Amino acid sequence: MSAVEEFLAMLAAERGAAANTLSAYRRDLEGAEAAIGDLAGADGAALGRLGTVWADLAPSSVARKASALRQFYGFLVDEGVRGDDPSSALPRPATRRPLPRILTHSEIEDFFRRAEDEARSNLPAAVRLLTLIELLYGSGLRATELVSLPLSAVPRDAPFVTVTGKGGLARMVPVGGRAQSALSRWIAIRPEGRFLFPSRGGKHLTRVRLFQLVKDLAVRAGIAPEKVSPHVLRHAFATHLLEGGADLRVLQTLLGHADIATTQIYTHVDSARLVALVNERHPLARGGQRD
Repeated sequence: MSAVEEFLAMLAAERGAAANTLSAYRRDLEGAEAAIGDLAGADGAALGRLGTVWADLAPSSVARKASALRQFYGFLVDEGVRGDDPSSALPRPATRRPLPRILTHSEIEDFFRRAEDEARSNLPAAVRLLTLIELLYGSGLRATELVSLPLSAVPRDAPFVTVTGKGGLARMVPVGGRAQSALSRWIAIRPEGRFLFPSRGGKHLTRVRLFQLVKDLAVRAGIAPEKVSPHVLRHAFATHLLEGGADLRVLQTLLGHADIATTQIYTHVDSARLVALVNERHPLARGGQRD
């Protein structure tokens, strides 16, 4: 077995990496190997040449590829295959993680008003769409988590669903009253099948179809479709909760983030609200007001 295959096997066995994650690592490692030769025996000079090979790529792509290689060489050192780690020669592009796109509170209201108006027809497609967006915005589910929910993940009369997230890790996600109401309506009229949102052939609704449904609803609600996606609704869930005073650690749990650093992207909340919070809650600020 090659060193790359052994590394991928370790990711799958020890870290529970998903198939898509393993495929991405494989592409990056095999691409680097095609450019400079055997990775297991490559030295710093060889890795330095990747900067030229990757010159036309976006900084984020370069950072991702370099990260895969650094982890690969760390694995080789840990396994005793190499006594040195040449990954310090890899390019380190300066990247700034972009802030997530979110919808304003008024846009969310317009979006849901349209979905609710359409669902009054009680047509299955309209009720399904309302349920989908209630779970995206009301519970912060990822698109893949949502469409692949089995019916058994929704306990009877319980205010939560059991979600299998990245790496096969399960978490319990609370479901608000609005989403519960939509879920009850949908379960009463949904077609038979083991998935909550079944499709033909015993499969479930696809991510692509979910994206189409959400963007089409945005158009009907008078919102530019490029502003809306399932992930944007998840971002709005997180940001609006944080604005309402939610704790960052709680938000991390709700979103299923393995690392709190991923959740911290949502701290781009209104600076005026943060100043007001300090003035209102800080002990010295309260003492000054009493004086």
